[in-house]
Amino acid sequence: MQTHILGYPRIGSNRELKKACEQYWSGKIVLDELLEVGKTITQNNWKLQQDAGIDWIPCNDFSYYDLVLDMTLTVGAIPERYQEIAFKKSETDLYFAMARGFQKEGLDITAMEMTKWFDTNYHYIVPEFQKNQEFKLFSNKIIQEFISAKQAGINAKPVIIGLLTYLLLGKEKEEGFDKLDLAQNLLPVYIQILKELENHGAEYIQFDEPFLALDLNEKAKETYQFIYGEIRKHFPNLKFIVATYFEGLKDNLSLATSLPIDVLHIDLVRSSEQLDEVLNTIPNTLSLSLGIVDGRNIWKNDFTQSLHFITKAVEKIGSDRVFIAPSCSLLHSPFDLDSEKNEDILSPEIKQWMAFAKQKVYEIVNLKKLASENPDYNTLQELAENKKAIENRKTSSLIHNEEVKNRVDVTTEEDAQRNSPFNVRKETQQKVLKLPLFPTTTIGSFPQTKEVRTWRSKFKKGELNAEQYDTLLKQETERTIRWQEEIGIDVLVHGEFERNDMVEYFGEQLAGFAFTQNGWVQSYGSRCVKPPVIFGDVHRPNPMTVYWSEYAQSLTQKWVKGMLTGPVTILQWSFVRDDQPRSVTCKQIALAIRDEVNDLEKAGIRIIQIDEPAIREGLPLRTSDWQNYLKWAVAAFRISASGVEDATQIHTHMCYSEFNDIIQNIADMDADVITIECSRSQMELLNAFADFKYPNEIGPGVYDIHSPRVPSKEEMVELLKKAQAVIPAQQLWVNPDCGLKTRHWDETEKALIAMVEASREASEAFEKERNLVQ
Repeated sequence: MQTHILGYPRIGSNRELKKACEQYWSGKIVLDELLEVGKTITQNNWKLQQDAGIDWIPCNDFSYYDLVLDMTLTVGAIPERYQEIAFKKSETDLYFAMARGFQKEGLDITAMEMTKWFDTNYHYIVPEFQKNQEFKLFSNKIIQEFISAKQAGINAKPVIIGLLTYLLLGKEKEEGFDKLDLAQNLLPVYIQILKELENHGAEYIQFDEPFLALDLNEKAKETYQFIYGEIRKHFPNLKFIVATYFEGLKDNLSLATSLPIDVLHIDLVRSSEQLDEVLNTIPNTLSLSLGIVDGRNIWKNDFTQSLHFITKAVEKIGSDRVFIAPSCSLLHSPFDLDSEKNEDILSPEIKQWMAFAKQKVYEIVNLKKLASENPDYNTLQELAENKKAIENRKTSSLIHNEEVKNRVDVTTEEDAQRNSPFNVRKETQQKVLKLPLFPTTTIGSFPQTKEVRTWRSKFKKGELNAEQYDTLLKQETERTIRWQEEIGIDVLVHGEFERNDMVEYFGEQLAGFAFTQNGWVQSYGSRCVKPPVIFGDVHRPNPMTVYWSEYAQSLTQKWVKGMLTGPVTILQWSFVRDDQPRSVTCKQIALAIRDEVNDLEKAGIRIIQIDEPAIREGLPLRTSDWQNYLKWAVAAFRISASGVEDATQIHTHMCYSEFNDIIQNIADMDADVITIECSRSQMELLNAFADFKYPNEIGPGVYDIHSPRVPSKEEMVELLKKAQAVIPAQQLWVNPDCGLKTRHWDETEKALIAMVEASREASEAFEKERNLVQ
C-alpha cells in the first residue's frame, strides 16, 4: 500500500509567497529574491511530506500565481497582445502581465480572464485559444522543479494538468472551431515534457483530469481515449496516475477505467458511493487511489470510516494496488493547525475536531499504518484519540440550538416573496430614490490602506481602545463619503473600513462560527482569505452593520448602500459543518441576514446590497444535480431579501462566473439590481442577460479591479456602448467589476473619476439620440 499527496498549499506557512509577490510587483525586491522565496517554500513542503513518511511527493504543484497559467506559459499559449512583453521582459514578468495586465513603458495590455476553479473559491487564469493554434514548449518549469526535487532527495511525482482538462478549462476566442480540435496540436508538447521527465528519472506522473468527473460529450470521451492511447504508446514504462476529484465518475466510469494508465484516483469524500462500482469495474492492470481525507475542509478525518473504505478495497484488489490520498489537492486547506495557539480565538474543544494540510498529511500516513497487519502502539493510540475527538464533536453542546432549528422549520414560501412584482417596485423606488440615467455606484469596499490595517491590528492587540478605533474609522469613512460626493457618484458606499473580509466580518458576529489566526487559503494570485468555520447552528445575536450604515447615511444627502454578504456566499466561503445538509445551514444564515436587512430598512437605509458572488460557484458539477441546489440557494437569497417594503431597493453582486446556463435562476432571485463582472470579457457575459431579456436592472462592470492598470474614460465609454447594444439604457447601472479593497487609492481615484465621466458621456449621448428621435 502506498501514500501520495495530490498537491500542497503554496502560499507558505506565514503567507511568504503573498508578501514576496506584492513586494516584487511594487519594486521593493528583485526577481532573484522572489524566486528564492518560492524555492524555500517548495523545499519546505517537500521536506514536511518526506519527514511524515509520504511515499510519493508532488512537485510542480507550486505556482507563483496559478497552475493553469503555468501550463499556458509552459505550452506557449501566449495571447498575441503579450508578444512585445515576451521579447522585452523576463519569463516571470510576462507571466505576471498575463495574470494582472501591464500598463507602463508605453504599453497598455489587459489581463487574461479569470474564473472559478470548478466549485471552489480558487480562481484560475482562463487559457485563450485560436483556430489552428500552434503550441511549443516555452517554459521548462515542470522539468526544472522535478530536477530540483530529485537533487533534494525527494521521491517526486510531477503533477501536470491533463491535456483534456487544460483545453476544456480554456475559451475559444474566435468562432468556428472547437477547442478540443487543438488536442492533436498540443499533444506533441506534452510528449516532449514527458520525454524530458523520463530522461531525468521520473517514475510516476500525475495527470489532473477533474473533467472525468463531469458531464462529457462523445467527442470529449473519444479524445480522452485517443490522447492517453498516444501517450502510452510513447511511454510504455512511465507510470501514470489520473486524478479525478470534486465528483464521482458516474457515467464516465467505464471510460476512466479503460484508459491505459496505472493508477486511477477517485474522490470518496464527495462521492463515497462510487467505491463499490469502481471496485467491480476496475481491470487487473489498474491500481486505485482512494481519496479519503477531505482536501477541501478542515474537519478531522474519521479513521473508522476511512479504514472501512481501505479494507473494502484491499479485500477486493489487494493492498499492493491501493494508494491512500487526500480527496484532492490540499491547496484548499490552511497550512498548519499547530500555528493556532490563541485559545481566545479558537477554543481547544473546537480545535480538537480540526485538521489543516500538515495534519492531513499525517492522517494519510496513520491510515496506512492502521491498515497494515500489525499497527504499533503509538498508531493505535492515534486511533483512540481520533475516535474520542469524533465522538466529542457529535455530542458537543456547542453545536445545537433548538430555537434556530425551530425557526427554520416554520419558514414558509411567503417568507421568500417580495410584496409586489419588480415592475411595481421599480416605479415606487424611482419616486423615492430619484436616480438619474446610468446611475453610478461601486460594489462596496474602498482601499484598505496600510494605516487602516494597522489600526485594526492595534485595536485587536489592545494598543487602541474602542473609542480611538471608532474615531479613526469614522474619519476614514467621512473622507470617503466626501470624496464620492465630490466626483459625483450617485449611490455611495461607506467603504467598509471596519471589515476584515466580506465573510469573516459577518461570521464574527453570528453564533455558530469559529475563527482562526492563520487559517489562510489562496483565492487567486497573492490574494488569500481566512474562511470562518461553521461548526454549529447559526443565528444573529445583534445587528451587525446598522451602526456604520447609519453613520455614513448621516453624513450625506445622497443615498448610501447598506452592504451585506449573502447566505450562499457566506456558506460557500466558509469551512462548513458536514453533519447536516448544506441547504439547512444556508437557510439558517439566510434568516440571520434577513434580520439584518430589516433592521437596515428601519434605520432609513433604502438601498441594500446582498452580495452573492458564490452562487454560481456552488452549482453542482453534474447538471442532473443542479435544480435541487438552485432551488434552495435561490430560496435562501429571497428569504434574506424579502422582508422589506417595495420602496427599498435590493441589489446583489456576482463576479467571475458564467451565467448562460442559470440565467433563469438569477432572474428568480428577483433582486432589483444585479452588478456583475464584465470588463475582462469585454461585456461578453451580458449576452446571456440580453438573450434572456433580463427584466430587472443590471450594472455590468466597466473596469477590472483585479488588475492594477487604470482604464481610460474612452475605454469605459466603449464598454457602455457594447452594453447598450444588448441591454436597454434604462436598465443599466455603471460600476466597477468588484470591490476596491485590494487596490491602491491613487489608481482607484483615477479609475472612478473616469467611470463617472464615462457615465455622464453615455447619458448625454443617449439623451441627445432620444431627442433626435422625438
